[in-house]
Amino acid sequence: MDKIQIPAKIRYEYQDDKNISMQYAHGVWGGINPQGEIEINFYTEQDKIPANSERYLKPDGNYGPELTLMEDDARTVVRKIHSKILLSHQTARALLSWLAQKIEALEAEELRSYEPEYDKNSREQ
Repeated sequence: MDKIQIPAKIRYEYQDDKNISMQYAHGVWGGINPQGEIEINFYTEQDKIPANSERYLKPDGNYGPELTLMEDDARTVVRKIHSKILLSHQTARALLSWLAQKIEALEAEELRSYEPEYDKNSREQ
């Protein structure tokens, strides 16, 4: 019986989905779903826009101030979920490792760019 030939390497090629778009995220919401996968919902935040507003007209025909009727006294922030991602346990671990590497590189770069320039003629006490 012939042995199965295992390739020496695997090449990965990346292709963008035709509907791909860059998204900004203010945060994430999620957890473990009933199938044991990690669900991540990326969102952006914005103040809630009122359903309507009104302006009174002054007797001379000029506009008065714009008035809005808010539903309650609390500030309302809307979190718009734009992306939902499901990860297996193994993929979540790989993502955690990848993020840690990127954060470490970013912080190292920030430290390099913050090196203060000293005036050679100045003295510290």
